[in-house]
Amino acid sequence: MAADVVRRFKLVNMILLLLCFASFNAGVFANVHHVIGEQPLSKIAIHKATLALDIRATIKANPSLLGLKGEDTQWVTVQLNSPNPSKDDWVGVFSPANFNSATCPPENGESISQPYICTAPIKYKYANDSNLHYANTGKAVLKFRLINQRADFAFALFSGGLSNPKLVSVSNYISFANPKAPVYPRLAQGKSWDEMTVTWTSGYDIDEAIPFVQWGPEGGKKTRSPAGTLTFSRNSMCGAPARTVGWRDPGFIHTSFLKDLWPNFVYTYRLGHMLTNGSYVWSNVYKFRASPFPGQNSLQRVIIFGDMGKAERDGSNEYANYQPGSLNTTDQLIKDLDNYDIVFHIGDMPYANGYISQWDQFTAQVAPISSAVPYMVASGNHERDWPNTGSFYDTDDSGGECGVLAETMYYVPAENRAKFWYKVDYGMFRFCIADSEHDWREGSEQYKFIEHCLATVDRRKQPWLIFSAHRVLGYSSNSWYGLEGSFEEPMGRESLQGLWQKYKVDIAFYGHVHNYERSCPIYQNQCVKSGTSHYSGIVNGTIHIVVGGGGSHLSDYSDVTPNWSLFRDHDFGYGKLTAFNHSYLLWEYMKSSDGKVYDSFTISRDYRDVLACVHDGCEKITLAT
Repeated sequence: MAADVVRRFKLVNMILLLLCFASFNAGVFANVHHVIGEQPLSKIAIHKATLALDIRATIKANPSLLGLKGEDTQWVTVQLNSPNPSKDDWVGVFSPANFNSATCPPENGESISQPYICTAPIKYKYANDSNLHYANTGKAVLKFRLINQRADFAFALFSGGLSNPKLVSVSNYISFANPKAPVYPRLAQGKSWDEMTVTWTSGYDIDEAIPFVQWGPEGGKKTRSPAGTLTFSRNSMCGAPARTVGWRDPGFIHTSFLKDLWPNFVYTYRLGHMLTNGSYVWSNVYKFRASPFPGQNSLQRVIIFGDMGKAERDGSNEYANYQPGSLNTTDQLIKDLDNYDIVFHIGDMPYANGYISQWDQFTAQVAPISSAVPYMVASGNHERDWPNTGSFYDTDDSGGECGVLAETMYYVPAENRAKFWYKVDYGMFRFCIADSEHDWREGSEQYKFIEHCLATVDRRKQPWLIFSAHRVLGYSSNSWYGLEGSFEEPMGRESLQGLWQKYKVDIAFYGHVHNYERSCPIYQNQCVKSGTSHYSGIVNGTIHIVVGGGGSHLSDYSDVTPNWSLFRDHDFGYGKLTAFNHSYLLWEYMKSSDGKVYDSFTISRDYRDVLACVHDGCEKITLAT
């Protein structure tokens, strides 16, 4: 009798699952396809899903309970048995496991006459991924790598391929032991050099548990700092798919501020939640090194790249080869973790494009890095752009996210996180991080910030002045810029090169173009210094570097190579700045495939060289002088 009840319960759940799949508006889906382009999850035509349940087919997932030792990542084995196999059969991973149609919101404010699907799968694999003979045998064993995402999981077997899916069977439900556990810490420097922020994700709202960080000097007394909590709703999204099939509850994002840090001290920390019953939930223990004092003369090493994206270590979601270099870049940075101090990821982070579950995947991927060193981010077109939402470019590149995910999931020391521009003082460096998705032209709010950031640095203490933005506001011989004849983002350097020259910016970094390119020290399209590997003396031009090969599909160059373009590399890679002292700076470009240096240059100079008068870079002469 009990077994019969269980069977009936499973059948009801299957029918509910079908109903959720039954009829997604094709017009909305077509718009989604336009928005997301190559995003692998967009290739699944959920609106066409139909019922093809076969009682002879089975799909079983094991183990059913994950994270028994506190892990936030675990491999799962999925066994398939289909009586009518096909090479187009695929398995989707859904979370939450029960797609109850009661959770589906109305479309366009109108009540729904029939159930709609609420979410896309978070990942998928073809059934023949590990068994090329699946189409003949109907049997396969797939391996999936799951991360803790605050809900349970189910695996669904479909026939008909991605374009015409037919639901054949649904697995048992599996879950992490504590799906709400605090996970994926993200460090970032605060508004002051002696402040470190810690941001993380959990399933605990403030009415369930009080979030905090327990921290202190390594081996020393620990203290606790409270954390603020943010989240957002479907209504916070600006369009599809973020508001429709891409929506997934983001959980709760907590940020704590660790203040009055001692320069260069090593601190340990762990994330905590105090439950209403007085018990505690803890994360693993992590550690970081506090930032150097501004102007401090010590070895300081900075990683810079853009456009990395995410990829799945289990091989799922990769049939579009969406972000081919992402894991190589991540793994090289993890391998080299002891040899740098801070990271700047200058826009286009997970390329979730409105599929919100992918932000969890990205924060998990970079957690070994972001939990150990400050992981500073910039706003890119795939984070921010959406029509009629105030972005400078009226495109749909964010898939309806319109900046909400980036602004919430990561902390930046901006006065207003919706305006993603900020400065960072790190030892001998001053970083001025612009937001290329908002207006930067002269007279704009951001232009005033950029000038203030550049003008207020004390070059005797912080000689290395760095500008960065996602889009190329300087120089790039990328193919589409070449076709425009400008070799830049239109209105980019026309608006800003006067500031770079006046305040003698050393280097400007960009992403957006998915390759590597380095210019000579340049002003107004003219190289102002000779040489390719070493520069010294007065600062009479800025070196512009595109370092957007973090992992996404590579971009082609123009057929014409401008005379200012000194080095180009059509490969995945990242860059590293090393300040040895106030007079000597090293730049290195490494390939993600092997971590070896393929391009480099050095700058050497004295303080007086920064003060020297150069073209368009002098203080105005008055009668008093």
